[in-house]
Parts: sequence; C-alpha cells; structure tokens
Amino acid sequence: MGWLEALILGIIQGLTEFLPVSSSGHLEIGKQLLGVQASDDLLFTVTVHGATVLSTVVVFGKEILKLLRGLFRFELNAETVYVLKLLVSMIPILIVGVFFKDYIASLFGNGLLLVGCMLLLTALLLTLANYLGSGKRDISFRDALVIGVAQSVAVLPGLSRSGTTIATGLLLGNKKEAVAQFSFLMVLIPILGECALDLASGKMASSEIPLTSLLTGFLSAFVSGWLACRFMLRIVKGKKLIYFAIYCLIVGILAIIS
Repeated sequence: MGWLEALILGIIQGLTEFLPVSSSGHLEIGKQLLGVQASDDLLFTVTVHGATVLSTVVVFGKEILKLLRGLFRFELNAETVYVLKLLVSMIPILIVGVFFKDYIASLFGNGLLLVGCMLLLTALLLTLANYLGSGKRDISFRDALVIGVAQSVAVLPGLSRSGTTIATGLLLGNKKEAVAQFSFLMVLIPILGECALDLASGKMASSEIPLTSLLTGFLSAFVSGWLACRFMLRIVKGKKLIYFAIYCLIVGILAIIS
C-alpha cells in the first residue's frame, strides 16, 4: 500500500469514526474501490485506530483530566460515578469481543450487501433520533448499559458506532451534549484494549506496509478525526442528524445495488 492509499484510508477512518456514517463500512467500501487489503493488516489498523483515540483525547482533554482527578480522590464523587457508568457501558462490547470476535471478523470482507443493509439501518436510527430524540435527563446506569448494548451491536460492518450510540442515548431522553460526550469517551478503552491485544498477538511482524504509509495514515486519521469529533459535537447540539441519515440512505442503496 502506497502513501496515497494510506492517506485516503486514514482520512476515511478519522472522519467516519466520529461522523455517524460507519467507519467499518466505509473502510470496506474504500478497500474494494482502491483494491487494497489495508483492513487485513493489523499494524495499519492499530495505527489508524490509535490516531483516532489520540484525537479524542485532544478534544476531550479537559474533561478526561477532570475525570481522572476526581477518580483518584478515591471517593464516590460525580467523576467517579461517571467513570463507573463508562465501565458499565463497556460490559456488552467486552462480552462480544471475548465470545463472538471470530464470528464478527468473518462478517467483514463478505461483499457490500451487509454493509449496505446496515447503512440503511443507521439511516433509520438517525432519522428517529433527529425527530424523536430530545430530553433533559442525565445518563443513568441503565442508560449506560443500553447504550453499551447498542455499541456492541454496532460492530457489524456498516452500522455506525457513533450514530447508533448517540441515537440510542437521544431516544432514551438524555441531554444532547451529554450523549455526544459519553458516546466518544465510552469507546476509548475498548479501542485501546483491542489495539493492545493486536500488539500482543505478534501478527503485526508480518506487515509489509512501508513506514511512510503508516505515518501518512496516522497523521491523516488524527487530523480528520480531530476535525470530525469537534464537528459532530456541534451537529448533535444543532439537531442536524437527518443530513447524515440521508447520506447513509444513499450510500447504503448504492452499496446494495453495486
């Protein structure tokens, strides 16, 4: 894979990790259009995912620092409760990752039909959230678990993780700002955990991707992820998810008929 393909795939990963249009689905589409097997290369996967994690940390740096300070006071304060809710939201994806990882992996690379269908489902969820998802509640432990279940379902290629979790939180009646932040923070540990497992597997030693391509992929994923994350926070507040629903509808149909 050359630097240009890495640049394109890095931008796709960064943008679609946060925008509600499915990073896995777009990477699958991009891979087929470009004729590369980047998603099968663990080193490249870990690199671009690490870049999106870093972009999230940069965007929410103050909030993360506040949570850590509260957590390490070792008392049941608001920050500790919030971290506990994040941990509760991770239980479903942990179960899926431990018991169904091989099955989920087998779904990738099976053509664009599944991707297209899941993009249509993403469009439906975003439409419902746009018109029905409004509330003033703070995220409860029950909400955190339900949003976590939504995240675990969104491992399917084409079903947007951010779109599914944000739509679920909004439909539960939670505050827009709270849902967006929770959606982006809840994925940090699962992504880091998956990257750590990939690193420990030793399979990345067989990577044939040049260093220049890895650096290009990392930088493009980081910059595009940082921009997309900040942009998405404004989109959720402005109740403009319907535009992404229309986009997912069009891309989903094109993927199905291609």
